[in-house]
Amino acid sequence: QVQLVESGGGLVQAGDSLRLSCAASGRTVSSYAIAWFRQATGKEREFVATISRTGGSTYYADSVKGRFTISRDNAKNTVDLQMNSLKPEDTAVYYCAARYWAASTRSNEYNYWGQGTQVTVSS
Repeated sequence: QVQLVESGGGLVQAGDSLRLSCAASGRTVSSYAIAWFRQATGKEREFVATISRTGGSTYYADSVKGRFTISRDNAKNTVDLQMNSLKPEDTAVYYCAARYWAASTRSNEYNYWGQGTQVTVSS
């Protein structure tokens, strides 16, 4: 069992930056790949970024590539999402999720989810 708690969401203006954090606890967190997904009102949940167990490999959705950076600190059991140059279309509830061993971009392959944190970007 892995517990995930997101933090860092808020209301910002277009062009601003925001840093989300996912605190993990439970089983050996370093055995899990972690991903960020987001869901805007009225839309399906979509993949944002993922990071491998060691942090040595990352992958991003095209919509955030070059603007968002995912990182992890296994000593602290945290995974962060640095979001720069935010756009109104980035407005959504952001979720972190954990999957044992291998990373994936598919939400249905993740077993553990946080409660989400709201990010709102005004124009």
